[in-house]
Amino acid sequence: MFRAIREQIDTIFREDPAAKSVIEIFTCYPGFHAILLHRLAHKFYRCHVPLVPRLISQLSRFFTQIEIHPGATIGRRFFIDHGSGVVIGETAEIGDDVLIYQGVTLGGTGNERGKRHPTLGNNVVVGTGAKVLGNIRIGDNVKIGAGSVVVHHVPDNSTVVGIPGRVVRVRSEGTLEHGRLPDPEGQAIDDLARRVAELEATLNKLLVSDRER
Repeated sequence: MFRAIREQIDTIFREDPAAKSVIEIFTCYPGFHAILLHRLAHKFYRCHVPLVPRLISQLSRFFTQIEIHPGATIGRRFFIDHGSGVVIGETAEIGDDVLIYQGVTLGGTGNERGKRHPTLGNNVVVGTGAKVLGNIRIGDNVKIGAGSVVVHHVPDNSTVVGIPGRVVRVRSEGTLEHGRLPDPEGQAIDDLARRVAELEATLNKLLVSDRER
């Protein structure tokens, strides 16, 4: 447990430049509290202890505004930045070195049984307000843009944006820069507007030509 706490503190220092001290992390980081409480709840859950895991998760939700079902499987060095509004479902699986921002949901799509929540690979970044839904796999080194809704499998080394989420870049490297993410809808509109302008110009030339005859 002490090793896990030390590793979690090191992760926060690495991912969040605003972190100034260990005392600040212990007292002011709800994501830190939520993850540690989840680790405890998950141990009880794996031992099939009734009620206690859910009580711990509900206590964590009350104080942190982060809801993690005790059945969720979370890897090492997981970091929730800010954290308010995060929801992680019972059968969600999260790999190592994953970063998610506030408002993220790793949820289901209905009343299906069995595995109904997403699986995230290693080194995944999920942007603010993104929704990853259903029994899908998000590959390693994937970046999901803010506000995206992802309902299909995503291959390794990809960047996903939009509603529904679409792969707009493969072999994504470095951090997720929300201000520089591609905008496929905007690009399509720009392409359409340019094509309309070209057609209007061609039509005007034909009209002028007809008048001159």
